[in-house]
Amino acid sequence: MRTVTTLLTALLIAGCGDTGSPTDQAAGAAAEERPSAASFEEEFRLALETARPGDVIEVPAGTHAFTRSVTLNTDGVTIRGAGMDDSVLSFAGQIAGAEGLLVNASDFTIEDLAIEDTVGDALKVNEGRNIVIRRVRTEWTNGPDTENGAYGIYPVQTENVLVDGVVAIGASDAGIYVGQSRNVVVKNSRAEYNVAGIEIENTVHADVFDNVARNNTGGVLVFNMPDLPQLGHSTRVFDNDITGNNTANFGAPGSAVASVPAGTGIIINSNDKVEIFNNRVGDNKTANVLISSAFSAAYSGERETAADFDPYPEAIFIYDNSFGEAGSAPDREELDALRVGLFGETGSLPDIVWDGIANPERNADVAAICIADEGAGFVNVDAANGYASPSTDLAPHACSHEKLPPVSLELGS
Repeated sequence: MRTVTTLLTALLIAGCGDTGSPTDQAAGAAAEERPSAASFEEEFRLALETARPGDVIEVPAGTHAFTRSVTLNTDGVTIRGAGMDDSVLSFAGQIAGAEGLLVNASDFTIEDLAIEDTVGDALKVNEGRNIVIRRVRTEWTNGPDTENGAYGIYPVQTENVLVDGVVAIGASDAGIYVGQSRNVVVKNSRAEYNVAGIEIENTVHADVFDNVARNNTGGVLVFNMPDLPQLGHSTRVFDNDITGNNTANFGAPGSAVASVPAGTGIIINSNDKVEIFNNRVGDNKTANVLISSAFSAAYSGERETAADFDPYPEAIFIYDNSFGEAGSAPDREELDALRVGLFGETGSLPDIVWDGIANPERNADVAAICIADEGAGFVNVDAANGYASPSTDLAPHACSHEKLPPVSLELGS
């Protein structure tokens, strides 16, 4: 293993010692003369471009200004800072590049640093295996804004991915997004003031647990998009705190998340084999859980559809959650009208809202959606028929699906 220490890091270390020797004095003079922010950007870029497998590239404490995105294309590299609040890569002055840090590599670890105020995505990892993103913060420091970058933590088309202890704030699409991937764990993380807090999209085998998703537009999303080559399934969302996700939607017009209703805790759209259990979900003004088909999405009919795309959510199992208040002010006119019509002016929609659009070819003995949450309310809004015959009858959904196995990561393979 080779530890790559930038000149700036070396100067900082030298500056902490005895400054009496001529060597130390020369180092101190060099530090004063050298424009450290610009120098670190170039040194860091060079370290990435010349990296070899096994290298550890260190990012010292401090705020380091970047004007252009940086890219790593070498497998087996670790980037390590001094802490997510100590080592900051700031792209507030970015003038070029679509991301902050782009990684096209496998066996990659990044930990203990922050990436702030990128023009586009903060950290994108593309087509890699064995990815560890640990104690990384991505943030747009101006707060929710449509002009913010789309994604904070963004592994896509990856396999064996661990996202652990990260913080994602202010993304105009998703704070923590994993797309078109396999074998994923997202845990111990916090997502706030994003449009989507945590999003699992077109991904196979994902575990999302011990996270906090609050103050987003939607807390946790499990989606299948119609125009992507891989269909997702088998996601478990459990032991999370998903509360107060009522931030007004600031997604870019035309984006998929621009259709997410503010005030939604968990959204399942067109995905299969999804297990929701042991979560604490509440204070979400549209619904604690919203289940929908692709036909209810605002982008329905506007995107190309893969030949094998399944628009219906099936094998959904919701059980043993703790639900707080929800549904008092739905962020959709039709849902608010339904709330008033069914529950009165001061009433609220129940915890679980389903669009009611089911697969007409499904002949299974067990319902597509099973609910075993004692005391939870439910409504089938009958969206297919213009909300003409909504039903709160939970009896057809008093069933269970086979529980999914835990995700097993093979990060060393």
